[in-house]
Amino acid sequence: MLLYYAKCCKFAPKNVYNMMKKYIIFAFACLFGATATQAQDEVETTVEADVVSNYVWRGLEMGQASLQPTLGVSYKGFSLSAWGSVGLTNADDNREIDLTLGYTTGGLNIGITDYWMTDGLDPENRYLRYNAHSTNHVFEANIGYDFGPLSLQWYTNFAGADGLTSKGKRAYSSYVEANVPFKLGGCDWLATLGAVPHTTTYYETDGFCVNNISLRADRDIKITDSFSIPVFGQIAVNPSSEHAYFVFGFKLKAF
Repeated sequence: MLLYYAKCCKFAPKNVYNMMKKYIIFAFACLFGATATQAQDEVETTVEADVVSNYVWRGLEMGQASLQPTLGVSYKGFSLSAWGSVGLTNADDNREIDLTLGYTTGGLNIGITDYWMTDGLDPENRYLRYNAHSTNHVFEANIGYDFGPLSLQWYTNFAGADGLTSKGKRAYSSYVEANVPFKLGGCDWLATLGAVPHTTTYYETDGFCVNNISLRADRDIKITDSFSIPVFGQIAVNPSSEHAYFVFGFKLKAF
């Protein structure tokens, strides 16, 4: 995401190839070497949508009130999902489509995401435009582990309209996040601490910085005996930009 900040993409095919080669080898080692119990034995489908008061991502405001649908399928730890966002109150907000392929076994998860937004290097906003220097796509790899009381996640851009370093080179922009879930007062809470480890125009950072401290509470509001609406409230602070956000949202599920 944040293609708005990546105006000068420099594609490095050799570096990308080497990185992806190592990542794929590691992924297959996880897939075929893991001994943890597999996930569900039946295909599960997700059809839902979030309505949020404003769109905040990794400590950065990406838009105002938005509708964010999700369509996904999962089977035995593998998952494929499409997620989108469209502004409800501001015609200038970006439209977004994200595709994610992931795998989870035990506490370990790995994945690759293709982010696309209408604000990027292609002035015509063509979705099927993948040229190195004129694309609106950003490709990101992630790996994480859920320890139960704490989960850790690492994300790195490896291709597309990534940000730049202070020397004008591809930054391979990264973001690391720690999450602590807990229950309090009838709600499911999540405390998050996120940071960018190095300089990149993608996150508008100059060296290491903490850019996301947030606290979120989720609860189901019962409408009838058979129908309830999940709602959440979240406060997020970005120490790097010195901005703070308060977000309210609710989820609609097809089934």
